[in-house]
Amino acid sequence: MTNKLVDLNYAIELINDGDWITIGGMSFHRNPMAFAKALGSSNRRNLRLLDREPGLAFDLLILSGKVGEVRMAMASFERFGIAPAFRIFAEAGKLRVKEDVCEAIMAGLRAGAFGLPFMVSSVDLRSNIVKMHLDDNTWGLTRDPFTGKDVLVVKAIEPDVAVIHVHNADAEGNAELVGPKYEDLLKVYASKKVIITAEQIVNEDYFKKDPSRLTIPGIKVNAVIELPRGAYPTSMYGLYEANYDAIKSYYESVRSGINYNDAVKIL
Repeated sequence: MTNKLVDLNYAIELINDGDWITIGGMSFHRNPMAFAKALGSSNRRNLRLLDREPGLAFDLLILSGKVGEVRMAMASFERFGIAPAFRIFAEAGKLRVKEDVCEAIMAGLRAGAFGLPFMVSSVDLRSNIVKMHLDDNTWGLTRDPFTGKDVLVVKAIEPDVAVIHVHNADAEGNAELVGPKYEDLLKVYASKKVIITAEQIVNEDYFKKDPSRLTIPGIKVNAVIELPRGAYPTSMYGLYEANYDAIKSYYESVRSGINYNDAVKIL
């Protein structure tokens, strides 16, 4: 048995300057908020974020000034509009933005998770975004051996670190997600390192008594941190709802020019 329980400071040390990071959950649901606050307050620099439909934690990290590049399909704040820090930093030229599409992000993560160099994608070849990715060597074109037509392929996405907030985990890193899992399992299997933050730590018998509880195997996990309500103010399925009042306050305050340290206090 390998005890992977650590504190936040130790887990932050697993992240290097310039790392590509992907975070679990989506939008305002199951974001690893406690970890994002700690990472944003650390001395890490030039981080790069990758996600399909990121939300609050993604935007907070951008506001911290520690992020130099993002690759995402959408950066919305649901009914509020475009993610505020993302918009401010992108428009000011302080953030390199690589626009993507949901289907291609998923294809890239699947390739990374399955150990393949690329994955075929159904992205429309007439889209203007195709040329940008072909030039950047993140997408490619190949010949369909069955029809002879050109098909688009997405290069494997292999983030340096995935940070996932879960309901339960044991000291060995075995973890349980209840409810929607989004693309978190693809992120876990595609990433080189995995950091788990958990609502609670359970004993080793928890998964032995009911193996169906196991969502993420400990063999893929590098570190586990117990962080009750670690997704707040985003939701945690079955435990607490998203606090839309706090999220709205953050959104309006960031648009008004609030700094990172004061924004964290709102959340």
